[in-house]
Amino acid sequence: MDSTEIGLWGVPLAMLGGAIRVSTPFIFVSLGEAITERSGRINLGLEGTLVFGAMTAYAVAVMTGSPWLGLLAAAAAGLCFGLFHGWICKFRGVNDIAIGIALMLFGSGLAFFFGKPFIQPSAPDLPAIPFGGWSDVPQVQAALNVNVLFLIGAALAVFLWWAFRNTRAGLILRVVGDSSDAARAMGLNPNTVRLLATGLGGALAGIGGAYLSLYYPGSWTEGISSGQGLMAVALVIFARWNPLGCFAAALLFGGAGALGPALQSVGVTQGYYLFYAAPYILTLIIMIATSSPSRSLAGAPGELSITK
Repeated sequence: MDSTEIGLWGVPLAMLGGAIRVSTPFIFVSLGEAITERSGRINLGLEGTLVFGAMTAYAVAVMTGSPWLGLLAAAAAGLCFGLFHGWICKFRGVNDIAIGIALMLFGSGLAFFFGKPFIQPSAPDLPAIPFGGWSDVPQVQAALNVNVLFLIGAALAVFLWWAFRNTRAGLILRVVGDSSDAARAMGLNPNTVRLLATGLGGALAGIGGAYLSLYYPGSWTEGISSGQGLMAVALVIFARWNPLGCFAAALLFGGAGALGPALQSVGVTQGYYLFYAAPYILTLIIMIATSSPSRSLAGAPGELSITK
């Protein structure tokens, strides 16, 4: 591949690599929120969980020298946040949207407070697999340097898509999400199912946070999330609560987020920064397109707050 061809393929290759890198936290947060919302509960606190997971992973990785221990710690922290959210929301009269907003602020504030000592230290990164080793072109190598969490997220999306339709746990989740009365008639406890679903969703959001601090961008700063936890909620609605749709939508959001850096990487020096707003514009467009007072959201769980 000569220099002309490299220049021609520079933006697509940069966008491919960027889409893979940027989409990974979206994948985990959106899959976690899909599980939570399938049970009939919405968790807007995942932004705080994502930030606190990023801080926890980075802090533990710095102290232990192991990014995998940091990842586990982030998942455990996310699980605790999710279980706390689920426990509070079981009480009569409690609004899950309001609680989610409160926990978003609480998680972010807690991360900023405990994370200050870890802004300067360097933590080990999560490993990546160099699928581009067959090429001697740096752009190809960079685009195909794929973190293991992206592959795990892809496999998890396929598994959840299958599990929602073919397992007892998936059936229970969907029944509880569609009708609490029907779930009780079957001998199920909707509060327990929603508690576990919200906890699992929080754990996946914590893993998404660990990816941010331990791989891309690979540092701990107070502005590390940039609202990705909130955008993931819009992503789940756009995907119609389908795990495979969440994965595809995450790649779409990742590609939108990678557009600005891709243009910058090929020498565009003016106006490229405007494309950094692409994910936020896409979120706004999706929310407008999927909001209508005259029709219900296709595939939405019946017990979900946004459908009532």
